Amino acid sequence: MGRTWRDGSGRLETPGGAVPLEIAASYRARRRGLLGRDGIDGALLITPTNSIHTFGMRFTLDVAYLDRSLTVLDVVTMRPGRLGMVRWRGRHVLEAAGGTMAGWGLGPGVTVGVDLTRDVAKNVTGDPSRGV
Repeated sequence: MGRTWRDGSGRLETPGGAVPLEIAASYRARRRGLLGRDGIDGALLITPTNSIHTFGMRFTLDVAYLDRSLTVLDVVTMRPGRLGMVRWRGRHVLEAAGGTMAGWGLGPGVTVGVDLTRDVAKNVTGDPSRGV
């Protein structure tokens, strides 16, 4: 069953521990992404998307492409001014400061979890007590 995501915040559960998470699900939030920022504390989940660019970015990004079940398909590091390849099975993209995802244990085949805050959880289709 598909989920309906909303803009908000939560926590990303990785093999290396929990990480603060921002969620960009609306057209406006996805379009803005991390543009205009000098960094991010944690990660940004952009959904739905299967590709990104770093035109106009101020810092290098680690990018993880995720499938529908939040399993990592690929992790790449992208410098500003680059166009990422489309991942056809991709449904979500995680963005974080360059060099951080290796420390979180993210790589192909790893499944991450998303624990939503109460404000976001009530807007997600399904059982909000389980998170996503």
